[in-house]
Amino acid sequence: MKIVISPDSFKECLPAWKVAEALATGWRKVLPGSQLVCLPVADGGEGTLETLIHATDGTFYTKKVTGPLGESIHAQYGILGNQTTAVIELAQASGLELVSPVLRSPLYTTSFGTGELILAALEHNIDTVILCLGGSATNDGGIGLMSALGASFTDAEGLSVSVNGMGLAAIHHIDLQHLDPRLKNVKFIAACDVTNPLTGDNGATRVFGQQKGPVLTTLSNWNRE
Repeated sequence: MKIVISPDSFKECLPAWKVAEALATGWRKVLPGSQLVCLPVADGGEGTLETLIHATDGTFYTKKVTGPLGESIHAQYGILGNQTTAVIELAQASGLELVSPVLRSPLYTTSFGTGELILAALEHNIDTVILCLGGSATNDGGIGLMSALGASFTDAEGLSVSVNGMGLAAIHHIDLQHLDPRLKNVKFIAACDVTNPLTGDNGATRVFGQQKGPVLTTLSNWNRE
């Protein structure tokens, strides 16, 4: 009997490849004569980086970056086997798993570290970035990520805003003049498995915000258009 084992990751528990290994181990105990093929899948969330790099015989890299709450952490990114495509997983540098449940609040978490991973990937002369969006601890609209890449966000008085969820409401001006020039030659592909709009009752904040920490009274602050 030939069995294909193709799981996704188990959120905040196990990456897809470990789930596949566990299932394979159990299957062999019951039907040791089976031919097993492990093919983990991914949906743009945790484990997508590992799945894509392993599937294409790519390379992993580790970089010291800024974590969701501003702390220094080590996070991974990868280059696919074609050597021209980088895989950046938001969960690596800005992920929910990196924040203790009692500290989770998208008012204070930032995606800055994910931008730092993109900067590191640009050193490999890539022409494409697959940005995996799932599993984040953030709701900063990407201003943290963009700040790391050279963008600036200021309030009505010309002062820099906090590059986290709290800073979104204060933005009066966006300056992209100092973005890393290498970005002009890079194609970005967003990897996710949902089609929610940005705002509204079915928007990203209303549907996914509560898992990142905010209370219901806070959610409306992100839905102003």
